[in-house]
Formats: sequence, structure tokens, C-alpha cells
Amino acid sequence: MFYSLIIPVYNRPDDIREVLEGLAQQTYIDFEVIVVESGSTVKSDKVVANFQDQLTIRYAPTGNHGQGFSRNFGMEQAQGDYLIILDSDIIVPPDYLQHVHEGVQQQKLDAFGGPDRGHSSFTPVQKAVDFALTSFLTTAGTRGRKKRVGEYHPRSFNMGFSRQVYEATGGYRLPNCGEDIDLSIRIHQQGFKVGLIPKAYIYHKRKKTLKDFWQQMVWFGKSRINLARLFPGSLRPIYFLPLLFYAYLFLTVVLLIIQPALGRWLATSLGLYAVAVFLEGTVRYKSLQVGFLSIFTAFTVFLGYGYGLVKYYFQQQEPYTQPAKAL
Repeated sequence: MFYSLIIPVYNRPDDIREVLEGLAQQTYIDFEVIVVESGSTVKSDKVVANFQDQLTIRYAPTGNHGQGFSRNFGMEQAQGDYLIILDSDIIVPPDYLQHVHEGVQQQKLDAFGGPDRGHSSFTPVQKAVDFALTSFLTTAGTRGRKKRVGEYHPRSFNMGFSRQVYEATGGYRLPNCGEDIDLSIRIHQQGFKVGLIPKAYIYHKRKKTLKDFWQQMVWFGKSRINLARLFPGSLRPIYFLPLLFYAYLFLTVVLLIIQPALGRWLATSLGLYAVAVFLEGTVRYKSLQVGFLSIFTAFTVFLGYGYGLVKYYFQQQEPYTQPAKAL
């Protein structure tokens, strides 16, 4: 079975080099790589050229149309039976494709996703971000897990599907902001078999600053609103849980003023949550610094996502959609 790996890159020659180094060490070798240069000002063409003798690889420059449409541009040129979408800010284990191949065959999957993990080389901030995205205390540990509520929706940092799926769906119809979940939902709607391959994980580089992580979480909130407008009725109450965190903080402040005893009780409960986050982050990464930073990233998950939900819920702007083949 032949796989085509499509990797958009934007101003990241060093990152794409690390991705290609991992792909050059794969134990399963029946694949091609298409690097889509998405309107970068800092090009990766020389990096790609350095791997011509190690990989079946193509360099495909295009404009900055958004990552969804850049992926489509790469898929239009792909020759594989299965198309695999990867981000450019990842580290690929040498047995990644072997696990993909085994998972697809054993589960007879039309489409699949794999988990993402933190890496030992990550900075303390990146490890704290990794904690916030994967801990039960923040996201209930649902990211990249089999046991979760509802259908499993692969994400485009590590996602694949058959050529039949691509031809039936037309690929991505959003340039960004929820484009992967939109495609995943449409794959489910057409009756294809979708599953998680737990062993097909990649190491996903997290945001390097708390500011960048805040912006990412706001973007996630916006994505959820985008999806709700594309799929009316999909905005379930559970997605508004981060707003309860805002309500809890507001109520705590008010009660500290008018009912200090009750306010202190609420503040103590919030403090105990912060202690639990600190302890788990410290133990998981064996670092007091990461544990301390995890408190900030955990709060960012709720506050940033909630802010994005509210901000874009009241902006009456329909998501921009366009078939990539129109580009």
C-alpha cells in the first residue's frame, strides 16, 4: 500500500528539516512526501533538495491560501492509495508509518487519526502547554484517546484517509479555523469508517510562549463557532463549559466583597485546583518549573477558549468556504 504524506510549511525550514529527518528513518518505506510551500518568505526548497536522495519527495510552492487549501493543493498531486496530512512542527518516530499501515489494515479504516505527544526536548513552557492540552484536569484527557464522548474526529496534525474518501469529500473546504473537524464530520456523514490508531503518534511541538498559547485557545473557540455555523445544532452545551470558569471567577470576586466567608470558600476551592495542577505537572515532567507554569496554561485553556467562543459567537460572520480545486 502506497502512502502520500502532504506537509504544508510556512516560514519553517528548520522545522521541516526535522520532519524529513524522521521520515528518512521510517521502517515502512512505501511512501512519497509532498512539501507544500504556502507562500513563505523564508523558503524550504534547499532543505527539501537535500533529501532527494533519501526520500521520494516533491517540493510544491503555492500562495498563502490557508493551510486547508494548501493541503488540497498537495493532495491534487499525490499518487498514494492513502493520503496522510502532517503539520510541519512535529517530530516523527521511525515506526510511525509502520503503525499506520498495521492500524489501517487491522481495523479496515477509510480514515484515521493518531495522537500527539510531548517530547523530552521541549522547553518548560512547551511541556506546560502539553500538560494543558492532555491532562484530565483540563481537557478530561480526551485528546487522542479511544474512550471519549461522541465520534472520533481526526485532527490534521496527524490525519489520513483513502483516495476514495478524498474523491468523495473533495478535501478541505475551509482554509483554516476548524478545517480539520469540518472534513472529519463530512467523512463521517458519508459513512466511511474512521478510527484512532493509538500507536501512530507523533511528537507535536507546542506553543513556545504563553501569549501564543492564549491566541491558540482563542482560535480554538472561534473554530467551534465556525463549525456550528456550518453544522447547525452541533454547538452542544458541553462546549460552553469554559464559560462556567468565567462565572466562577466573577462569583468568587463578588462574594469576597459581599459575603467574605463564602467567597473565601470558593477561592480556596480554586486554589486547591491550582495545587492539583501544580502537583500533576510537576510529577509528570519531573520539574517544579513546569508544574508552576502548568497552572497558567491550565487557566488559559478555559479563559482563552471561552473568550474565543463569546467573541465570535456575537460576530455575525459566515465562515469562508471554497473547494480547493477552484484555486
